[in-house]
Amino acid sequence: MFPWSLLGSGIKAGLEIYKNKKASEVAMSEAALLHAEKMKRGEIEYTGKIFESQKSDWKDEFILIVLSSPLFLLAYSVFAEDEKISKKLDLYFEKLETMPWWVVGLWISVVAAVYGIKATDIINTKKSK
Repeated sequence: MFPWSLLGSGIKAGLEIYKNKKASEVAMSEAALLHAEKMKRGEIEYTGKIFESQKSDWKDEFILIVLSSPLFLLAYSVFAEDEKISKKLDLYFEKLETMPWWVVGLWISVVAAVYGIKATDIINTKKSK
């Protein structure tokens, strides 16, 4: 008689788990619908679909390579003891330092936009520190 009571308890537990799983699926579906309705009304930003469309985009990797290239050249010049590259990198950073603030700000805004960060978020973070 003991195994039958365990079997009944197992079936009840399985049914409860199934019921909870279905309730969770319904709740997630309702949440997605509510989220879509809020995006439609403009209450929240339309970010999910934008993120999905950018998954196969190469611009993030391109910007990462462009921003990392001086660091790679710097590492090469240090380890290879190449004076030409070292001097050119010094010149590069001097030129970068003397660039107008608006060019640097524009570049930072573009890079931030690629990674989904608003320029206003960067400015607000800088002010709060």
